[in-house]
Amino acid sequence: MAANSHDQGRLPAAFLRPGSSSFLDFLSDYAPERLPGARALPPIEGSFETVHGTTIVAATFAGGVVLAGDRRATMGNMIAQRDVEKVFPADEFSAVGIAGTAGLAVELVKLFQLELEHFEKVEGHVLSLEGKANRLSTMIRGNLGMAMQGLAVVPMFAGYDLEREKGRIFSYDVTGGRSEELGFAAVGSGSIFARGALKKLHRPDLTEQQTATAVVQALYDAADDDSATGGPDLARRIFPIVTVITEDGFRRLTEAEVSEIARTVHEGRLQLPNGPQAPVL
Repeated sequence: MAANSHDQGRLPAAFLRPGSSSFLDFLSDYAPERLPGARALPPIEGSFETVHGTTIVAATFAGGVVLAGDRRATMGNMIAQRDVEKVFPADEFSAVGIAGTAGLAVELVKLFQLELEHFEKVEGHVLSLEGKANRLSTMIRGNLGMAMQGLAVVPMFAGYDLEREKGRIFSYDVTGGRSEELGFAAVGSGSIFARGALKKLHRPDLTEQQTATAVVQALYDAADDDSATGGPDLARRIFPIVTVITEDGFRRLTEAEVSEIARTVHEGRLQLPNGPQAPVL
């Protein structure tokens, strides 16, 4: 009996057929069961808890955008993990931060990274930032069934728009609805407190360093009022993840850079526990 294509080391025919530049479309045709939203959940009696990521913040400045996230993951009223990573590069000029069901969110981010890489390889050029935001919206919409069962993923997408030459921020709801945020944004359990902080701290003329400090201040305020958000942990040396996207691409601030910002913020809070005050006009 002749050996099949796998035995001969050849790819299945589905991998060689011309088709869509969307990896998501390809996977939907070839192996739909591998998509997170296509999986059947086992029957569950009573309530259950999953690990959740919490607060993500973003703010623009003249040269780009800063996207940051705290490090805490919760399971009900318990701290499930203190050093989880919630902000990831999507490609060279964009990043995504995740709030919601942690395991499912990380899987969606990996699929999104593949989607963008696949498009670039097939089409020979990078998808526009607007196109990237639309692709992520489609992926979230595909997870609606699981979101209705309590496994929701609410990401934030930010990047540098090479055509408009500026940083942009996009937020989403569980149905895949997309909104562009102007100036700053926050998602997750501590978002209302983070947004309140950024309302008084953010200005369009801030530098990259000042914007990074402002988002850490916002995460500090979120942790101050929301038990699910973790603030800078000086004792364990666990600090927020802070990323910057400019015309030079994606960059994650080093631990030394973030720790310096966090210590400056902490020292300021020893004098003003409620944080810096907005000027009175």
